[in-house]
Amino acid sequence: MSRPEIQDALAQLDDLTRRLRRECPWDREQNERSIVPHTVEEAYELADAANAGDDAKLLDELGDVLFQVHFLSLLMEERGAGDLAAVAEHCRQKLIRRHPHVFGDTEASDAAQVLRNWDAIKSDEPGREAGIFGEVPENLPGPLLARKVQRRAASTGFDLEGVDGPLSALHAGLEQLEAAAEAEGRETAFDAIGDVLFAAVNVARKLKVDPELALRASSGRFRERVEAAERLAEQAGERWDALPFEAQLRFYANAALIKENES
Repeated sequence: MSRPEIQDALAQLDDLTRRLRRECPWDREQNERSIVPHTVEEAYELADAANAGDDAKLLDELGDVLFQVHFLSLLMEERGAGDLAAVAEHCRQKLIRRHPHVFGDTEASDAAQVLRNWDAIKSDEPGREAGIFGEVPENLPGPLLARKVQRRAASTGFDLEGVDGPLSALHAGLEQLEAAAEAEGRETAFDAIGDVLFAAVNVARKLKVDPELALRASSGRFRERVEAAERLAEQAGERWDALPFEAQLRFYANAALIKENES
């Protein structure tokens, strides 16, 4: 698609967004606080589509997120705080500033150096909250919060090299969790589980795996296998929730094997 076609498509979406704001009762009632939950939901649906490798779904979800950007920019325009052009220009300038290895004289030999430069530049920008963990959103999902905190610490040099160290920390955490489970101390187990999850996120970070998407994918696989096991039980004339655990486990193992062979 050519540049004029892209500009025309974006202009038409902007026109549509403005019309909805004028003529749709639901859209007229919205503000930033009411619309952002939908923005977050659309972002998660976009992440699912990207993780699934579904280009048709990705195209659809990207459109939904793009509409959210247009709508929120329009709300800013209405109160004189900015508009879509200001949003785009602010983003452009920020990307230039944070990529000195592309637009300046700084050198970056690998992605890790790019991230370190990015965090250093970001920390010096006006209006930024001071400190290593300044402006780390507390409302991020747990795995993403852990990764963000770890990455910020790593940008200061406080980071284990490679994946062996984080794996050792994960194994040590599991040993502590086993001891806590044997002692049946809830507070100790609470801390131990948190440490294990934090260590697992650190391993994921080292392997360049998104822990949030990985956990969601694992949950999806578990759900699919349980549902498949329930169907196998029904085909055998059994009611899933009436079976003892050992029988459920056999159906689950068979379902997992079938899913593995299908893939």
